[in-house]
Amino acid sequence: MKKLEDYVRTIPDFPEPGIMFRDVTSILQDADGLQLAIDSMQKAVEDLDFDVIAGAESRGFIFGTPLAYNLHKPFVLIRKKGKLPCETVSIDYELEYGTATIEMHKDAIKPGQKVLIVDDLIATGGTTEAMIKLIESLGGEVVGINVVMELAGLKGRDRIKGYRLDSCITYEGK
Repeated sequence: MKKLEDYVRTIPDFPEPGIMFRDVTSILQDADGLQLAIDSMQKAVEDLDFDVIAGAESRGFIFGTPLAYNLHKPFVLIRKKGKLPCETVSIDYELEYGTATIEMHKDAIKPGQKVLIVDDLIATGGTTEAMIKLIESLGGEVVGINVVMELAGLKGRDRIKGYRLDSCITYEGK
């Protein structure tokens, strides 16, 4: 039986020399890989008590929605600025080469709700940190972060110290 790592395509020197790009689309393009990813993510949080799953556009949607369906939990969208139709809350955050803004509906999280954040990967932790702040601004309690891959060399885990992080695959480099 293949391991989840076996479904990940590695592309050397992308987007720049020295970077080993870990491509999650190769997991999605294989039915067995996708099923293994969702099953692995679900198993990682089977001991966790939470009310709602939140995921960032777009790969957080891809991995978070099947988890929400399997676990019969609501799913909350976190999107780029200007994509949601109702009243929103937003946060600006730093990227490697500039800034970005994410937002969610103001009524998406109720005060006191326990939230699991789902995404494809954590690298530097900037997007994850922004999602945490956004959820907490609405009174939600982030009880865990669940990702397919962690790029440990970029130290994202350090940026979100104090929060539970489950990753199915950990790559030591960048």
